[in-house]
Amino acid sequence: MKRRVALLIETSSAYGRDLLSGVLRFMRTHDEWSVFLEQRDLWKKPPGWLTDWQGDGIISRATTPALLEAVRRNTVPLVDTTDRHGETTVPAVRSDDAAIGRMAAEHLLDRGYQHFGFCGFKGEAWSVRREQAFVEVIRSRNGADCRIFNSRWHGPLAQPWEVEQDDLLHWLRQFDAPFAVMGCNDVRGQQIIDACSKLELSVPEQAAVLGVDNDDLLCRICSPPLSSVIPNATLVGYRAAETLSNLMQGIDVGCQPQLIKPLEVAIRQSTDVVAIGDRRIAAAVGFIRQHACRGLSVEEVVSHAAISRSTLERQFRSYFQRTPQQEIRRVQVKRAKELLISSELPAERIAIRCGFEHPEYFYVVFKRLVGCTPCKFRQQRKPKASSEGDKI
Repeated sequence: MKRRVALLIETSSAYGRDLLSGVLRFMRTHDEWSVFLEQRDLWKKPPGWLTDWQGDGIISRATTPALLEAVRRNTVPLVDTTDRHGETTVPAVRSDDAAIGRMAAEHLLDRGYQHFGFCGFKGEAWSVRREQAFVEVIRSRNGADCRIFNSRWHGPLAQPWEVEQDDLLHWLRQFDAPFAVMGCNDVRGQQIIDACSKLELSVPEQAAVLGVDNDDLLCRICSPPLSSVIPNATLVGYRAAETLSNLMQGIDVGCQPQLIKPLEVAIRQSTDVVAIGDRRIAAAVGFIRQHACRGLSVEEVVSHAAISRSTLERQFRSYFQRTPQQEIRRVQVKRAKELLISSELPAERIAIRCGFEHPEYFYVVFKRLVGCTPCKFRQQRKPKASSEGDKI
């Protein structure tokens, strides 16, 4: 008999649709579920009939106290994928918001900015977690403060858009250009880019803007197109389905939330720039990012930038806290990570494509910079059946 499962996941956002794709991927290979799914947005309350529902399981992005009480009363297994609130008393799977904030900070720091801001939503736990991690990395690496702007997203306390836009414009006027701002999601990123346009601030030359969620349509509607951190929502959905399957078999999975790390930054025009005052160093950085994966040497960078090696080394340490050679390796490993996630190429071929003459040395460098082997990294970032899942 098929298990009856309710999916309370919004279909109106790219994140929700990717999460649903992960659930579907699990269902195709592991379980036979009879699924209830309605067209919904993030703000829609769970249907009233769920309080007395006698189904087999629920995956929810709309978990409310009333739903939790009904689940407790009816003993229906529930996996919570909500990220708007604090910790929950039921099994949960969600994106690692702290890792998202750190990835965003590293991306903007790598571009040489000295002034930073975070634009988020008040009262949204996911936004708060991203803000805290972003600010922590900026302060530890850059030693500078990070300006913060928060306002209500929805609800009775949310201001009319024309009022909030005036507040956002006032906030942006306080920055010394060039500066970089992280929007807590792509909606915020789009609002920041629009505000910069009204202030006649050039993006990205005067203001770099980064969002989160990689909603491709929204990102490309922005002018210029918005760079965005890509959360692994598909893996969130897969793990949520896997966890629910275990619960429906009576397996204790605990209540410690499973946090899924983001994939990478989708780089579009809004951050495709290097904020460096020294044109020779900016040229060197651009040259490295363009040619590192063909086996670039520091001597070639010196020749291209028409600068002495000692000056290049000193300026790189000043701007980035690393050497030119470390920057070459960082770019190579970043590309390797992208290929490990997006392709089925064996690690040996990826090593060659990323400029490593010997795969053995690639393994050493990758593990030193990433903390695990290329094979382990690929396993962690792609949905893969667990041993329990294989038994279904």
